[in-house]
This record gives sequence, C-alpha cells and structure tokens, in this order.
Amino acid sequence: MTTLYGIKNCDTIKKARAWLEQQQIAYQFVDYRTDGLTQAQLANFSAHCGWQNLLNTKGTTYRQLNDADKADLTEDKALKLMLEQPAMIKRPLLVHNNQYILGFKAEQYQQFFGL
Repeated sequence: MTTLYGIKNCDTIKKARAWLEQQQIAYQFVDYRTDGLTQAQLANFSAHCGWQNLLNTKGTTYRQLNDADKADLTEDKALKLMLEQPAMIKRPLLVHNNQYILGFKAEQYQQFFGL
C-alpha cells in the first residue's frame, strides 16, 4: 500500500499526486488538515525520517513562529509544534512498503518505484 501525506492545496503535493496518477500507481492521500494526524503517527514519521528532516523550517508557518518557540528545539518540542500546526511538516511524505520518502522529485520517485 502506498500512502501520500500532506496538505491538498500544496503545489508540491499536487505535483506528486499528478506523477503517481500518470504512472498509474494506486495510493491513498491523507491530508493533515482535514484527516488529522495523531501523535503516534508523527512519532513514527520522526523515527523513520528524523524530526529535523520533518520540520519544514523554510515554510511560512515556521518562520512566523515567535523566537521562543524556535529556540532550543528538541524532538518533543518540534513534534508538539508540528502536531499543532501540520503545515510545518515537510511535504509530501510518501510511505510505501514501510519505506519513507520526504519531498518530491520525479527522478527519486521513478527510482523508488523501479520505473
């Protein structure tokens, strides 16, 4: 089973979804905002990808945080922030056969799926 996690109106998510559909790869899409995200799911993502990789520090949501929230980030603090504001999670996150890929590059997906 292939699952793509993200936020539906994100441009990168749109590109990843279009690529999967063009390749006729069946997938389930989970929107952090509408479908929700549990603490256990986020902890699992962190275990596979690393919390530093999951945290999108280049995005608007992160940049708008106050300095106190950005200071002395630990895994627990970062996961709490991401759970409260899922837009801070780097996207997309593709999970296929218990393998995880963060971000989208067509070449990377092509290699990953052996196409």
